[in-house]
Amino acid sequence: MSLCKACHQPLILQFEPDSEDESLSPPQDQPPIPDDLHLPCQCHFHWQCLLDQSPTVALSLTCPSCNTYLPSNLSSSSGSGSGSGSSTNPFMSTSQSVQILTTYTNEGGMQENLNILPHLTEEAYLSANSQFRPAKALHTLASEGDTAGILELLADVDADEDITLSLPELLCWQDPLNENKTALHLALENTQEEVFWLLLWLASGVHTSVFPEQVVQSCEGVGLPRRQTVPMKEDVRFIRDGKGKTAGDLCRELAGAWANYAEMLGFN
Repeated sequence: MSLCKACHQPLILQFEPDSEDESLSPPQDQPPIPDDLHLPCQCHFHWQCLLDQSPTVALSLTCPSCNTYLPSNLSSSSGSGSGSGSSTNPFMSTSQSVQILTTYTNEGGMQENLNILPHLTEEAYLSANSQFRPAKALHTLASEGDTAGILELLADVDADEDITLSLPELLCWQDPLNENKTALHLALENTQEEVFWLLLWLASGVHTSVFPEQVVQSCEGVGLPRRQTVPMKEDVRFIRDGKGKTAGDLCRELAGAWANYAEMLGFN
């Protein structure tokens, strides 16, 4: 069996033997769960072992073991450095066509032609800007429509002294790796209506009387207070993404009931 080039352990999911939570460990008679990320250079890594080296790999685009240049679909006229980061954001590729195509085998089976570069870029950015990890988590939860997860995250923001973002900063955060979108942009892109209303409740100046009664009852039922006033710069309705679009623009593009929301909620 091949070994991980980083930790030199078998390419199976590793469990901490001293874990107090036995539910995290598989039954003793269960076959090993594969965790094999196969790079174009033929080196193999555990998924997390490669992500742990993301700051180096995302900048150099080379294998941390054999130093092979990994992108395989650059034009012949491109030099080896054409996929490196920009001066304003070293973790964002200057060419959107650059990919690192891998084969990843895990408990879900084999994924061929998996582009690992976005994952490396994101992890490299968050390693250098760890204060934004809660905001990135919020964006993932908003995309998935996980309102319970969002409420749990917001509770952590209030309780965890290590989280330095304020609630308005968290809710208005724009992802530089995803066209400067906010969580509200992502909720709309994925038509997550519950998250849409939740974010407006938390981070907009929309009058409470405009919200559907069910939304008001749900928010008040879990003890979510509303701010008396919300400055325009902290109102998620008016934040523009990298394409200049507000949440209102996305509502109009979705049409139907969403377009009505744009007018009713005073979107720009």
